[in-house]
Amino acid sequence: MTWGMEGVGDLVELSVSAWVNSPPIDLADLRGRVVMIETFQMLCPGCISHGLPLAQRVHRSFPDGEVTVLGLHTVFEHHDVMGPDALAVFVAEYRIEFPVGVDRNEGRGIPETMGRYGLRGTPSTLLLDREGRLRRSIFGAVDDLSLGVLLGRLLSEDTPAETA
Repeated sequence: MTWGMEGVGDLVELSVSAWVNSPPIDLADLRGRVVMIETFQMLCPGCISHGLPLAQRVHRSFPDGEVTVLGLHTVFEHHDVMGPDALAVFVAEYRIEFPVGVDRNEGRGIPETMGRYGLRGTPSTLLLDREGRLRRSIFGAVDDLSLGVLLGRLLSEDTPAETA
C-alpha cells in the first residue's frame, strides 16, 4: 500500500461518461458527506480481491449520509473487452450495490479522472472530506483497520455547516 497526496486539495469533479446503478452524480452534491471512491478495472486481480470487496464492506458499514462509496471504472488497458455492457454484467455478477461511474476516455490513453487525480493505477482509493477535498489517494491494497482510522478521522471533522 502506498499512501499519497496526504494534503488537502480542492474539489476535483469526476469525468464520467455513464453510471451503473445510479443516475448521474456530481461530487459537489455530496458535500457534507465523506466520500470514498474506489477506482478499478474488471480485469485487475487486486481490484477484484482487495479493492472492490473493501468498498463493499465500507458501503454496508456506514449510513449513506455519513460515508458515500462510489466506484470508478477507469480503463487504461484492454479497452476492447471492458466496455459498458461488460461492466454492467460485472456489476451485477459481483453484486456491487454502490454507484459505479465509467471514467471518460475518448482515446486509448489515460482516462480523464485518472489523469486529473494523478493516479498510478488500480486499485486506488480516494478519500474526500465533507468539503469535497481530496484528503488521501491510496494506490494498492488498503488495510481495513487503516482505512477505518482514516474514515473515522474524516467523520470526526466539522461538517461545512458547523464551520460557517
